[in-house]
Amino acid sequence: MKTRILFVCLGNICRSPTAEAVFRVIAAREIADLELVIDSAGTAAYHIGEPPDRRTREAAARRGYDLSDLRARMVEPEDFERFDLILAMDRQNLRMLERRAPMPVRERIRLFLEYAPEAGETEVPDPYYGGANGFEHVLDLIEAASRGLCAALRSGEAVSAGSAAR
Repeated sequence: MKTRILFVCLGNICRSPTAEAVFRVIAAREIADLELVIDSAGTAAYHIGEPPDRRTREAAARRGYDLSDLRARMVEPEDFERFDLILAMDRQNLRMLERRAPMPVRERIRLFLEYAPEAGETEVPDPYYGGANGFEHVLDLIEAASRGLCAALRSGEAVSAGSAAR
């Protein structure tokens, strides 16, 4: 049985595509035996069809993550049924997702950094208007949360069985 995970930020050009690419690599290494579908999207339509931000791609590439094939898309109504776990990068996007989601699936929506309590932060900050160090900080947080999510998936604690339409 596949577990479907969607990472969400505002425009789908910085944080959520980074989470998609980083989690894909870490999951392949740490939980390769699990069948996963991994995707990302934004809550706003600002950048549909565009590749991730150049600074995001460059920071990720320095750590060995390839975001070149990713293109921004917006969260679709079907995503709420299709994904077992929808992970928002911050509270603003969490609230937007909760408002759009049908009541029965709201329990699938969480903050991504719930899987990295040791990070001391609850939100992945948007690096778009900051300096280069913001992109590195985002990578640090996403790597930590990705390892935590892998551990939760391995133990069966991340997703309730049969939560999404198969």
